[in-house]
Amino acid sequence: QVHLVESGGGLVQSGGSLRLSCAASGITVSRNAMAWYRQLPGKEREQVAFISSDDEVNYLSSVGGRFAISRDNAKNMLYLQMDSLKPEDTAVYYCSAFVSVGETMRRDYWGPGTQVTVSS
Repeated sequence: QVHLVESGGGLVQSGGSLRLSCAASGITVSRNAMAWYRQLPGKEREQVAFISSDDEVNYLSSVGGRFAISRDNAKNMLYLQMDSLKPEDTAVYYCSAFVSVGETMRRDYWGPGTQVTVSS
């Protein structure tokens, strides 16, 4: 069974940094497209950063230049390095995996989320 568990969230001052980690089991991170999403208070969940199975990356425009997604294949971990954090980054952050099943099917998995709070 696939499980994703985030860690590394917490309270940080504006301008500070955090690194979120996602421990995956039941899948191999390197073989799958992975992403970080966040849900701001009262808002819909949005994709923050994406990394394809070919290591192509894409970022939400508002976090461009501040966030970096990466993975450690040896540890089967996904990371999100967040620098220059702003109060508007305050959200629950989720790790996700897009797992291909055969040629045409895909299953999406989500972790339970980790809270990031950025104070002014």
